[in-house]
Amino acid sequence: MRTLPVGDRGLLVELGSGEETEAFHAEVLRRRAAGALPAVTEVVPAARTVLFDGVEDPGALAALVAAWEVGPLHARVDPAVEIPVRYDGPDLAEVAARWGMTPGEAARTHAGVEFRVAFCGFAPGFGYLTGLPPALHVPRRDTPRTAVPAGAVAVAGPYTGVYPRTSPGGWQLIGTTDAVLWDPAREPAALLAPGTRVRFVARGPEGGRR
Repeated sequence: MRTLPVGDRGLLVELGSGEETEAFHAEVLRRRAAGALPAVTEVVPAARTVLFDGVEDPGALAALVAAWEVGPLHARVDPAVEIPVRYDGPDLAEVAARWGMTPGEAARTHAGVEFRVAFCGFAPGFGYLTGLPPALHVPRRDTPRTAVPAGAVAVAGPYTGVYPRTSPGGWQLIGTTDAVLWDPAREPAALLAPGTRVRFVARGPEGGRR
């Protein structure tokens, strides 16, 4: 772990891996809920960092987090967000072949995983979901698409994600959903937030209805 000041009221914590970052962020959330974290305006996790903003004394916070004993990430007990998905993506067959499965088996396998939002970025409402075992990690497409439709469910590397709006993208598209990932009129606007548990509920001929 390494801590770096960010301006006068910010602190950036760098971790060694994505798994360590998720476990550290979970510890931050636990301590914040218990009232054991100094007041901060915002906590922003990323792939291997956690940023604290609006910190009264960044030096004191750095010393505090350095003394934490952060164990492995444990499953949260709060309800999971369920996202209905049709496994009909144009890259499903290719992803299934990489997994050594039929498309139907790949759909059921993906829907059988419980995911967790590690962090958000790229576009408002886009969450980077972890949970796929290493054997199911797949590379990004060699040639990104110029337009991926809103609601596309995709995988790349260790992550699963849902495109909240039409945008360019290089992830492998395995399905579609009608779930609204970002709605400014909703509170909160984002369906997914860091730390949220997520399950995909398969619908349609490939995945059936789980």
